[in-house]
Amino acid sequence: MTTSPVIEAGESGRGHWLRERRLRLALLIGLVESLLVVWGGLGWFWVLALAAVAVVLYAFAARGVRFHALREIAWIFAASQLIAVIVPVLWEVAKFFALVILVLMAVLLLVMLLMDRR
Repeated sequence: MTTSPVIEAGESGRGHWLRERRLRLALLIGLVESLLVVWGGLGWFWVLALAAVAVVLYAFAARGVRFHALREIAWIFAASQLIAVIVPVLWEVAKFFALVILVLMAVLLLVMLLMDRR
């Protein structure tokens, strides 16, 4: 016996399709925006502003909307913008720690060279 997904009350076909794929769509959009920020094609200020607008839009306007597809689009928009904020921050943190490790290695090698008194 095969089962097909049940569409909840008030959920349209488009809304159901979006709900099934919303995480993948948000990750894809967030990844593209993150790459644009990291490689300098998109300004950091604009990403922060857009993320703030997206979260406020979802929290205060879209959650009460009657149309399920519109709620899902707002969720995808908000999630992708938050991903676009988080990934560049993590990138900068990783670069910082890589730089700290390189400096520590250089100091260690310098100490080793200075300790060698042949």
